[in-house]
Amino acid sequence: MPQYDLILTETRNRVGYITLNRPEALNALNLQLSGEIIEAALAYDADPEIGAIVITGSERAFAAGADILEMADRSYASMFLNGPFARWDAFTAMRTPVIAAVAGFALGGGCELAMMCDIILAADTAKFGQPEINLGVIPGMGGSQRLPAAIGKYKAAEMLFTARVMHADEADRAGLVSRVVPAAELLDEATKVAETIAAKSLPVIYAMKNALRVSQDSGITDGVRYEQQAFTSGFSLHDQKEGMAAFREKRDPEFRGE
Repeated sequence: MPQYDLILTETRNRVGYITLNRPEALNALNLQLSGEIIEAALAYDADPEIGAIVITGSERAFAAGADILEMADRSYASMFLNGPFARWDAFTAMRTPVIAAVAGFALGGGCELAMMCDIILAADTAKFGQPEINLGVIPGMGGSQRLPAAIGKYKAAEMLFTARVMHADEADRAGLVSRVVPAAELLDEATKVAETIAAKSLPVIYAMKNALRVSQDSGITDGVRYEQQAFTSGFSLHDQKEGMAAFREKRDPEFRGE
């Protein structure tokens, strides 16, 4: 993994860690920071030794939004031809499960980045919101689509229309986050979840993530059809034979990722 200017990367026990490190701007997502996150995540996704990815920020901010100062004076043509959001499609298409460990502010692009991940673990200090309406724009990284999918149209509409911030406890009740943990335990808990995932059969994890993606992008009929095909395909894997043998023999499975 190369050295980056605005993120920190680390690999431990089949888990890749990406820490946003732009503290002077509360990890606001400028073009450079966004590009580094995407590049590092794609590198981890391409590594068969990585079974899960954790993305986190600081105690004060996961990411406080997009970098408004960077984009304020750009024209329509500039944004259309060289917009800051197109590369995130590659991030959301990754096969490897991604865990967002969120403390402090996750606003605008920061909230959208968290929602692009598969699991959101929130510190009890976390605050989520889409305040773009206050800037005369709407979200540009999927906030108007993923937020109602997560919490329902009416609660999302209130947040999007008013810029209301949702604190961790409400986010948990609304279904925006997987669960809330004490801030001091956030990264340890994210590590436990990531290492649990990374210990599973990698091709099966890939199939599971794709099934979840189909469930969001298609109707239930197409989703169930995909699930059935993926389930049946799993019987071609060594890991299926090992997993079921281990269950029968009352021992832990030893997956080989094949």
